Amino acid sequence: MTSIPAHIEPNTDIRLISAGDFTLDELTAIYNQTRVDYMIPMPMNTARLAEYIKMYDVDLEHSLVAMEGETMRGVVMLGVRANRTWITRLGVIPSTRRSGVGGALMRGLLEQSARMGIEFNMLEVIKNNTPAHQLFLKLGFYEVGELLILRRPPSPQAYEPVIADARRLERYEALDLVGYNRGTQPWTNQSESLSHGADIFGLYLTLPDGSRGWIAYQREKFTLTHFIYKTEEGDPAQVAYAFLSHLHHQYPRLDTHIENIQVNDPHLPAFYKMGYVESFRRIEMWRGTPPASILPSR
Repeated sequence: MTSIPAHIEPNTDIRLISAGDFTLDELTAIYNQTRVDYMIPMPMNTARLAEYIKMYDVDLEHSLVAMEGETMRGVVMLGVRANRTWITRLGVIPSTRRSGVGGALMRGLLEQSARMGIEFNMLEVIKNNTPAHQLFLKLGFYEVGELLILRRPPSPQAYEPVIADARRLERYEALDLVGYNRGTQPWTNQSESLSHGADIFGLYLTLPDGSRGWIAYQREKFTLTHFIYKTEEGDPAQVAYAFLSHLHHQYPRLDTHIENIQVNDPHLPAFYKMGYVESFRRIEMWRGTPPASILPSR
C-alpha cells in the first residue's frame, strides 16, 4: 500500500492510503458504512460505484482511504479534469467522527490536487450539513450557489406534447450541443460527465412563435436522468415546458431524477408545472480562482 503522510490529532494511528490500492468492493463497503446515519444516505453497489468513477472522472490513485491499523475509517474521492478537481464522496465511519479524520482526508486530497499543479477545487455539500460545511469553509472554500435535486415519479396523467417542430437527437448530436459554451457548471452537469454516459439522447424543439431550445438526457432502464438543456430563443419556462411535455409523453412510465439545478434557473417553473418536486438542496463551493478557460458567465 502507498502511504501518504498525514498528521491527525488526537488519533495518531490514522494513515492515508491511495484508494487505488483497494478493490471496488472494498471501497463500496467503506463508503456505505460511512453513510449509515447520513442525512441523505445515497447507498451504492459496486456496479454503481464503477459507473460513478467513469462518468465523473474519479482518479482512484489520487483518492484517499483513512486506515487505523487494518481497519478502514473513512474515504474521499477526487475527480480530475483539465485545470480543476472535484472533491466527492467524503465519508467517515460514525464512531470515528470528530477525531480529525475528515479534515485529514480533505487536506490530503487538496495536497494531491496541488501536486498535480491544480489549484482550483470544486465540491457540493448537502444544505444544513453544518459540520461538513464548516470544515470546507475552514479549508478555504467559499459558496458560489445553491443547487436543487429534483424528482418526478411516473405520472398517470397524460401530458399532451406542446405543438412544436420536435426532432429527436442521437447521441452524437446531443453531445455536440452539450459541448457548446454553457458557463461554469457543477461537475455533474459539465459536458465531460454526459459524454461518459451510455444511452444519451436529446430533443430539439422549435415552437410556432420561433422560440427554440434543446434538452440532452440519459435514459436508463427505469429512469431519465442527467438533464442538460438550453433555450436558444424565447422564454425559458415556455421552451422548457415544451421539451418536457414531449419527453414525458415519450417516456410516461419512467421515473425522473435530476440533480444540481441552480436555484435561479429560469427554466424551473416548467419543471414544477410538470410535476417535479424538490428532494433536497446542495451548496456549491469552490476553492481558488477558476481558470479563465472555464469561467464564462454563469
